Amino acid sequence: MLFNSIEFAFFLPVVYLLYWYVFNRNLKIQNLFVVFASCFFYGWWDWHFLGLILFSTTVDYFVGQGLRTVDAKGRRKLLLWTSIIVNIGLLGVFKYYNFFVANFVDAFTFFGKDFSPSTLNIILPVGISFYTFQTLSYTLDVYKRKLEPTKDFVAFAAFVSFFPQLVAGPIERATNLLPQFYKKRSFDYNLAVDGLRQILWGLFKKVVIADSCAVYVNIIFENTGEYSGSTLFIGALLFAFQIYGDFSGYSDIAIGTSKLFGFKLNKNFATPYFSRNIAEFWRRWHISLSTWFRDYLYIPLGGSRGSVWMKIRNTFIIFAVSGFWHGANWTFIVWGVLNAIYIMPLILSANNRNHLDVVAQGKNWPTIREFGAMLLTFSLTVFAWIFFRAEDISEAFLILSKIFSDSLFLPVEFMQSSESWLTGVWILFMILIDWKGREHENTLNGVGLKWNKYVRYLFYYILMGIIIYMFWNAEEQQFIYFQF
Repeated sequence: MLFNSIEFAFFLPVVYLLYWYVFNRNLKIQNLFVVFASCFFYGWWDWHFLGLILFSTTVDYFVGQGLRTVDAKGRRKLLLWTSIIVNIGLLGVFKYYNFFVANFVDAFTFFGKDFSPSTLNIILPVGISFYTFQTLSYTLDVYKRKLEPTKDFVAFAAFVSFFPQLVAGPIERATNLLPQFYKKRSFDYNLAVDGLRQILWGLFKKVVIADSCAVYVNIIFENTGEYSGSTLFIGALLFAFQIYGDFSGYSDIAIGTSKLFGFKLNKNFATPYFSRNIAEFWRRWHISLSTWFRDYLYIPLGGSRGSVWMKIRNTFIIFAVSGFWHGANWTFIVWGVLNAIYIMPLILSANNRNHLDVVAQGKNWPTIREFGAMLLTFSLTVFAWIFFRAEDISEAFLILSKIFSDSLFLPVEFMQSSESWLTGVWILFMILIDWKGREHENTLNGVGLKWNKYVRYLFYYILMGIIIYMFWNAEEQQFIYFQF
């Protein structure tokens, strides 16, 4: 079920009313209702894959129970590896099997051998990369004794399947979300209103920004051979705003929806396009995934400690794996490696922890130096996004060859229509609102709260009107990260 759908517009208020007014007297019943609502939400896409979530949930629950009673180091490692093999194994079969088969075939063909294994007609289960990492974080934290294993299977199942963030994150740690299922929840009006504001801004970024950009991005990237460098450059720029509006919009809706039910999820985006270097960008983009790899892969490998070689090795490993997590295609790996190259000078010079504050904090505008740093970081990011969006490596290089040619100065196609100019206006509006709200947990908390009440609500209604208009007059677009 999509957040930007008529079905979800009916689903959410029904679940909300039942949650607070029917199942609120008993915590276990309320948690059980969350599990059933989440299964319905996920099953609306394809109920066949509910068994995978149940299987992963059951395995990690009993691994946790085993780790509770076992102290022997060898047996604890065996339990941990059981969880890792099951979860990564499921992810490997559904997401990466055909990729590895195709590359083995290419390798054998290169050496003159005939090798023809069969591939599988596999449908990638929506959200498998997200809930797999979420359950793994539980097992890893229990193994490290950072978290007491739960005895409450219903609470654990609710933690794994919680519908607002089930299919595209944020990837919640058990240390943050699971304990919230142990406590009786009381309705918090201020938290709910804050959640509604976050949902509103998330829907604007998704329906108005991402879906408007998607129309042009899809046409341009599906016909790269037909367009000039100037049009391809605009396509890359639009994709940068599409993926930001799409994914940060999803995260805002997920976090805002969670607030309606009394839950607080971790922030997943913090205006990343206002970053002053790539290290800051990765502290602000898809925060839940970046910190997951940092804590469970980068630091165990040695992090930034040790020799220069170890720093280089660990940085390239984490970014290559991060790229591969996004999809079974060499384009994602190249995208990850590019970001590793970008960040390497900062790592080696120990400047990767610069800019921990918000840019131009307490000021209306950045300095010229800050603006230049943001523009350079954004340009590098857009360059890398080309590999992320391209169908394959050869198409990515075709796009780049045209962008870095004389055709970059030819007139841009699609710029004659009023709709294309309006898309540009929406992007500028989003940038302005994001800038005004950059110091706040919820962007709209930085815009309008000090206004007159009637002016503030007029602003909200205008946003809702734009969202509804765009929803009814544009083709519904699936969230990009559903494919990951």
